[in-house]
Amino acid sequence: MSGTATRGRGRIGVLVPFTNVNLEPDLAMLAPRGVSIHAARLGGYDEDAVPDEVQMAGLGASELAGPLQLLAGARPDVILYGCTSATLAHGPAFDRALAERAAEIAGAPVVTAAGALVAGCRALGVRRVAFASPYVPSLADRAVAYLAQEGIETVSRAGPETDLGNHEQGALTPSDVFALGRRADSAEAEAIVLSCTDMRAVETLDALEEATGKPVLASNQAVIRAALPHLGIAPDKVRCGRLFRERAMA
Repeated sequence: MSGTATRGRGRIGVLVPFTNVNLEPDLAMLAPRGVSIHAARLGGYDEDAVPDEVQMAGLGASELAGPLQLLAGARPDVILYGCTSATLAHGPAFDRALAERAAEIAGAPVVTAAGALVAGCRALGVRRVAFASPYVPSLADRAVAYLAQEGIETVSRAGPETDLGNHEQGALTPSDVFALGRRADSAEAEAIVLSCTDMRAVETLDALEEATGKPVLASNQAVIRAALPHLGIAPDKVRCGRLFRERAMA
């Protein structure tokens, strides 16, 4: 096998919360052939505390210059901000400002997970969604408000029956996520949104689409889909839900 088969076509940099164990494996599964993944980890929160809107807002506001400067050493073509709730907790204006500021520091375009979910909904023409996440209710409320500001109405939602810690969120199985998505779904929803980069949604996404007959958007699927235009790669080179059959995505 030649070296260009596994690398050389493009580089994706990713900022990963330090307790997150699922974003990097998902990106490795979804990355087009020849695209390599290069990660830097983010601190700024208590791993033993339940991640609520205060903790996630704190992560979103934490200093990025150090991790970005190290990540820039890999000369990525695009950088992914790999926490959905850290910018959901603040709102769309904060999300866009963070992406612009990070891009200036790193010298590469930056795609956020939260922004990618919105872009995915727009690409699919979706305005009413069922929302599923491992978030505590107060953080899920922030996420729903974020989507509403972007013109996306949450018509039904589901979350865990008990508050989950950082490591407990990452330990949810694909079967758990499938059940969560089914519980969130409703007749009024045009699509299902699975929000959290540390939730194993990618592995159940196709099955959930088949079971519900609706498109399903997941944080890790949406963020790498949004990265493809920066790599000059067509979405049909990757297979992960209806979102990858939409060629246009801003």
